[in-house]
Amino acid sequence: MEHIAFTLILHAGNARSYCFEALNFARIGKHKEAFECLNESTKELQKAHTLQTNLLQTEAKGEKQEMNLLVVHAQDHLMNALLARDLIKEMIGMIQERSS
Repeated sequence: MEHIAFTLILHAGNARSYCFEALNFARIGKHKEAFECLNESTKELQKAHTLQTNLLQTEAKGEKQEMNLLVVHAQDHLMNALLARDLIKEMIGMIQERSS
């Protein structure tokens, strides 16, 4: 379980980093690079989501799993990364509108 939690944190952290890199590119007018970073972020989030789904499916089958603070922390990282992606995507759209 510990390995899954750390892997979730890894992918969520990578996704969040790509999001903020995308925002930095957008701020300097490099919109193509910004969207490439957002796409990379989505790939990382998909990896994290797959891990999360596997945990949920195992639980749904009635197989009890060890839930601890580390797993909760990993879920928190994932949710923050998802929120960052959604907000930054909107911000990039606003930046593009202003620069047009």
